[in-house]
Amino acid sequence: MKIVGLITEYNPFHNGHQYHIEKSKEVTGADTVLVIMSGDYVQRGTPAIMPKYIRAEMALECGAGAVFELPVCYATGSAELFAMGAVSFLDSLGIVDSICFGSECNDLEGLQTVAGVLCEEPAEYKNFLQTNLKAGLSFPAARQEAFSAYMRNTAYSHLLDDPNNILGIEYLKALKKLGSSIKPYTIRRQESGYHDTQLQSNYSSASAIRSLLAYSGSALSTRSGGGTFENTHFSNILNELEDQVPACCLEILKDYHHVMYPVYQNDFSLIMKYKLLNKTARDLDRYMDVSEELANRISNQLNNFFNYKQFCELLKTKEVTQTRINRALLHIMLGLKKINVEEYIDGGYHYYARLLGVRKDRERVLGSVVKNGTLPLLTNLYDTEELPEAGRKMLHHDILASNLYKSVITDKYKTAFQNEYSQPILKV
Repeated sequence: MKIVGLITEYNPFHNGHQYHIEKSKEVTGADTVLVIMSGDYVQRGTPAIMPKYIRAEMALECGAGAVFELPVCYATGSAELFAMGAVSFLDSLGIVDSICFGSECNDLEGLQTVAGVLCEEPAEYKNFLQTNLKAGLSFPAARQEAFSAYMRNTAYSHLLDDPNNILGIEYLKALKKLGSSIKPYTIRRQESGYHDTQLQSNYSSASAIRSLLAYSGSALSTRSGGGTFENTHFSNILNELEDQVPACCLEILKDYHHVMYPVYQNDFSLIMKYKLLNKTARDLDRYMDVSEELANRISNQLNNFFNYKQFCELLKTKEVTQTRINRALLHIMLGLKKINVEEYIDGGYHYYARLLGVRKDRERVLGSVVKNGTLPLLTNLYDTEELPEAGRKMLHHDILASNLYKSVITDKYKTAFQNEYSQPILKV
């Protein structure tokens, strides 16, 4: 049996994601799709708009054979850490033949050329990079300029313009670093841009769909949605989404609306403020993505905290991207420290494969994971005796992060709290 692995967030699931599943099977000749998905928080450093189990259910209904959770420290990491965490996980399963990712360029050869340079980091390239960073450029801009200077032309540097290209490059770097036998494929992103906030005819971005769903949110959430929609009644929003998400997903969106979602950054405002009030600048410097300069800035600006999203925007500078700020604050809130991630990486990145859900007609694949993989298949959170200390610590962070997310849902929608330990595996 040939298996293709997909690295995803599904925030939320839409037509482009279903196309990705179907096209990935077509171009790779795979019989089954295995998905590694971010949990309740995503790589841009924000909470997902809906819980991981809803997003996993959508994926399974739309053809994914099984969905595994990417540990939160990787799911909310930089593009490089996100990619290495996800690719190393798929490699550890021992049964994945290929990965297929979406890109704006659909140019695997070009992406591999860029990945080769960024993976090897020749001395000349590193010198250009350091010069650009010292000049005050953000890391993404500094890297793009350094790559162009090193290559002596801009033939490939444009590939570093677009977010899906950048993630694709990081996946290819990860495969090279791991010496993995997994074969990469890429397919062109359909119709909409990654950051588009307007709906397209059939393939709209997750950003546009989240903007539309924002109009259905609780008045307790203080946020701006982006985009323009004339009628905000939820039935009309569902009508808008009929051409944007698979029919089964539309039903799921309807069933869980104002029961489990939408969830926004500002729903965590009081939790974040409490966390920051209990930390000094020296404490903050220990968390992932928090530099000494940013730690001082957070402490100095704390009196100007009005809500989570506003505070993130307040902290942004020319040198530090908004996404980096989002991730840094999220890591403070979730208690993810630099020393934790260093320990996990030194131990081989992963200690367990946590299953969120599986299709009943693909359950036999799990036996292959147990037989051929290097990670224990974790279907019961109480069965952790054989995990090393670092693995138990990683799992603790995952569980705590999800329980915090569920607590916000409970408070916002008065929905009964379900502890992670009591959450069953999804089967469709």
